[in-house]
Amino acid sequence: MIRVLRLAALLALAGAASAALLVLAGAAPAAAHNLTAGTDLRIAQTIAGTELTVVIKGTARVPGPLQIGVMAFQPVTDLPVNLEVRSVTDGRTVSGVARAARDPQFVRLQVEQTGPHELRLSAGGEVAVVPFRVLVERGSGWDFLIYGGFFVAGLLMVGGLLTGALSRRTPAMLLAGGAAAGLTIAAMVVVLEPQLPTGPPDGAPPAADPQAGGRPFVQGLLETVPERPLAGEEFTLRVALVDGSTGRPVDDLTVHHEALAHLVVTSQDGRYFRHLHPLRTAPGRLEVRMRADRPGRYLAHAELEREDSGGQLIAEGFTVGARPAAPETSASPPPETRVLPEPGTPAPAESVDPPATPLLRPAAPLAGRPTTIELGTAGTPRPWLGMTGHLIVRSQDGAFLGHVHEMGSSGPRLRFTFNFPRAGRYLAWAQYATDDRIVTMPFTVDVTAPETVR
Repeated sequence: MIRVLRLAALLALAGAASAALLVLAGAAPAAAHNLTAGTDLRIAQTIAGTELTVVIKGTARVPGPLQIGVMAFQPVTDLPVNLEVRSVTDGRTVSGVARAARDPQFVRLQVEQTGPHELRLSAGGEVAVVPFRVLVERGSGWDFLIYGGFFVAGLLMVGGLLTGALSRRTPAMLLAGGAAAGLTIAAMVVVLEPQLPTGPPDGAPPAADPQAGGRPFVQGLLETVPERPLAGEEFTLRVALVDGSTGRPVDDLTVHHEALAHLVVTSQDGRYFRHLHPLRTAPGRLEVRMRADRPGRYLAHAELEREDSGGQLIAEGFTVGARPAAPETSASPPPETRVLPEPGTPAPAESVDPPATPLLRPAAPLAGRPTTIELGTAGTPRPWLGMTGHLIVRSQDGAFLGHVHEMGSSGPRLRFTFNFPRAGRYLAWAQYATDDRIVTMPFTVDVTAPETVR
């Protein structure tokens, strides 16, 4: 009898050990940019002369509805955005029209399968093609252990009771021990399931080879169309992305801070500033339309990140020429005419506000040491690009560019921490979004070398 009880206890312990080993063997380290089904995807786009964020809501089932809305961060007047969703797998296409607004009205488009898709946006004569994936959570593989454990335990328990009723104690105890082991495994999995690793959702890309060591950085080539833009006239700033090892277009950018790429354009003197989000117009090609208000040298810094690789900053310059002077004429000028904007006309591009006076701690920043920067805001900011506020810092010569985010201040204030790498003067722009516009506050910071401070 004692041997039978020991055997039953050993079976229960073996079941518990098996469950623990399953947890330990299946555990996997967390990775950045994990694909999660059911979460919303937000992608900022500078299109039709304004700043929009496209929101693709996660779907719970396929076939099923995919909801897409367009959020405006600058005033627009009934701006229509044409949407077209195409499955890369079978080419099936559905389309609709969204209206850009502060609180967007979501359009429901029917999707038939998971996996890679493309969203084609068109507004104001511009077109962007945004790649994304439709993901649906698949059932947990641990459900088999839970339900299987309870089912087997129930069968063994019934068998044990029947066997015990027939006065067969040894088989009855063995069956009872097996039932206890099954119950133990099922109960442990139920308790530990939130910590257990889950498989990738349906529609996720193949897992990257951990031995591959990541993908190489991008070679970025910047050009303007026309080649020599003129002050005050619209031109296209184009960034071509090429894989350094293969020479092929790079088309595997991952969304970071709610954009495929962040493009910061500044004039050499810092009086001109734009934080833009270029459109993907073709594999490996990003474009944005813009204007420069004065001739001179301009610097473009593009922040981007490839899948299975790290963040990268691409920097290049271009020149804007002066418009030729109009010939003098003795004829009287024509009477001024005023054209009212048509529906869908966006507001002018973001403007830079008057210089701000930040609160610095320490008051005299030192190179290589953290500096806290605080600024007041006009009202409570709303999230933009996934953050409450952004701080972009450039060295005066343009050789260095840094970008950090707000630390979580309470009330109408922004608070940043930044480490200035070298002594010298830095140009800085703090940005946040209100209900109707993106506010940009410029200021300068003079940084001292530590050894010069007594």
